[in-house]
Amino acid sequence: MEQYQPDRPTPAEAAAVRRSFLGGRAALTRRSLLRASVGGALAAGGLGTLSACGIPAAGRTQGGVSADDHSAREKVVDFSNWPEYIDVDSGGKRHPTLDAFAGRTGIQVKYTEDINDNDEFFGKIQPQLAAGQDTGRDLIVLTDWLAARMIRLGYVQKLDASHLPHAFANLSEQFRAPDWDPGRAYSYPWQGISTVIAYNKKALDGIEVKSVSDLLDNPRLKGRVGFLTEMRDSVGMTLLDMGKDPAKFTGDDFDAVIARLQKAVDKGQIRRFTGNDYTSDLTKGDFAACVAWAGDIVQLQADSPDVGYVIPESGYMTSTDNMLIPNKARHKTNAERLIDYFYEPGPAAELAAYINYVSPVAGVQPYLARIDKSAANNPLIIPDKAMQARSHAFRSLSPKEETAFNQKFAKLTGA
Repeated sequence: MEQYQPDRPTPAEAAAVRRSFLGGRAALTRRSLLRASVGGALAAGGLGTLSACGIPAAGRTQGGVSADDHSAREKVVDFSNWPEYIDVDSGGKRHPTLDAFAGRTGIQVKYTEDINDNDEFFGKIQPQLAAGQDTGRDLIVLTDWLAARMIRLGYVQKLDASHLPHAFANLSEQFRAPDWDPGRAYSYPWQGISTVIAYNKKALDGIEVKSVSDLLDNPRLKGRVGFLTEMRDSVGMTLLDMGKDPAKFTGDDFDAVIARLQKAVDKGQIRRFTGNDYTSDLTKGDFAACVAWAGDIVQLQADSPDVGYVIPESGYMTSTDNMLIPNKARHKTNAERLIDYFYEPGPAAELAAYINYVSPVAGVQPYLARIDKSAANNPLIIPDKAMQARSHAFRSLSPKEETAFNQKFAKLTGA
């Protein structure tokens, strides 16, 4: 297979990597590391197929490279994930869901928190994958744009649907058909990440905020509005506000968004573009309202009663972190059993109760209610059908688009 090797990042892309790692969704928050990074992400839409169980077939196949599966003889699975992205016991050392999986199956999970940034991790494993070597990992969690690149390059293995009955049956409808893996032939979501509008009630002082237009156009909010340094989130929310579909937009649509945001910057409406540090601006009231990540809002509301959120009528952006099995993994079947385990409502509820992201598992709500009723009733963790219908994903970009869009967005944000 002919493989695309990414060029060196442009200065704008390198700046985006630094911006995301230091202050974006790769930066540490109170109990989480938010996942996406725009920098250098030369993602394009690799498509897959999964004919079993009635999942719609994708347009073409990018089969990965398997190895001898040692799952039957070696009862282990090597799982790489992001820090603070799984349940932890009161002692802070053990993961109850993984312990329960081991107790049931006899498969021990070697769990490593060694993914701190998408680009950084890709750089670590890419030489081994390109050389056809085992990375030493059976299961990895990557944000959707990098998952798309891994699939397109043929670096991950096609999943065996017969090992994933719960995953197929319980995957939430809103996550079933991303354009980069529409049949979920190669990936299943670990968690969803939603982008919404957050506000500080006290700082608003009666001003109504319901849309991105309110953020950009209401003169009473001048200098007290924040947008995110993550291109897909800020541009995506603005595309929706302008009546455009983030899954189908054109280059001209993108330019129109940049022009609209630039106008707001020039007139001082937007105070600044931020990563996770917007949480401080929001709680202090320096931001009256801003584009924000739902996982942060769930946590902030526990400590800050003035913090609220709104889902615009135009919709909101959603992305996913995804489980994939890299080429040459020694324990593919064991990894698939672990993927499927986290699509059982019980383990999925335990995970959601601890980390407060969007659960991709349909039917998890009553199980979560037994653990935490407030979490079970929080649409930022368990979106209802109406909210799911208003979610939108940013389409895959070609390498050329990625470079051009990042450069334009970096110029806008002053990166």
